[in-house]
Amino acid sequence: MLDEGDAVGGINAGALGLSRSGLDAQVERARHLGAKGLVWMVVEPDGALRSPVAKFLDDAERIALVEAMGAASGDHLLLVADRPGMVASVLGQLRLDHGRPQGHEELAFLFVTDFPVFEVGDDGSLTPAHHPFTAPVSVEAMRDTPQTALSMAYDMVLNGAELGSGSVRIHDPEVQAAVFEVLGIDEDSAGRRFGWFLEALRFGTPPHAGFAIGIDRLVSILQDEPNIREVIPFPKTQTGADPLTGSPSAVEQAQLDELGIAIRPEVLAAAELGRERPEG
Repeated sequence: MLDEGDAVGGINAGALGLSRSGLDAQVERARHLGAKGLVWMVVEPDGALRSPVAKFLDDAERIALVEAMGAASGDHLLLVADRPGMVASVLGQLRLDHGRPQGHEELAFLFVTDFPVFEVGDDGSLTPAHHPFTAPVSVEAMRDTPQTALSMAYDMVLNGAELGSGSVRIHDPEVQAAVFEVLGIDEDSAGRRFGWFLEALRFGTPPHAGFAIGIDRLVSILQDEPNIREVIPFPKTQTGADPLTGSPSAVEQAQLDELGIAIRPEVLAAAELGRERPEG
């Protein structure tokens, strides 16, 4: 039995030719990724399903499952049941495990669309899936069923790696107000947080969209280089430092005074030692 709000999802990973130990490894992989487990099924030449759970499916359910997943003889079906976000995350990684091309001789581009407007938390709360200025496909659907409403957002993927993402932006103040309403952001809060943007909308912002491709990621794929740091001209360390330019460097007191910034010695010392920033 599924808990309320849970979902079942699956991917057809193709004819992987895995042994039983290889299939069991997929279960462990799913658990490592955060799922409670995974159900695997292999389609036999006669259309039957080889799986530990096959005995629980009648013929109609088996046929419907094979048809829904576009499966053929030899295909491996991987299914996960959990919270919707966990299902999508685990299956997405398994798709990359088995679907990403080896090498760069083949360039397989893909546009991903139909992203949700909101992400749903385990407590039912809503947060923007992209950002709160992404245009919904339907304002009515967003108001009536915000958990499943779609946005005008898109990603470009090459060989399983995201090259860029973007969205059609909201240009209508009434649509923006509707998004804030669903998120529980009242008019006063919206004005304090996004006043500059809302004012621009009232002046007649034209319809517009954004998109940017990560050139460094594209180069890494073309070079068959799995470590993107090898192709970034000025790579940063995990702490945000640039070894080539020595950035960040010390700032003159006159510059801090001009910007109205004060550096607290205890915070600076904590940062230098890599400790957590003191509270307050």
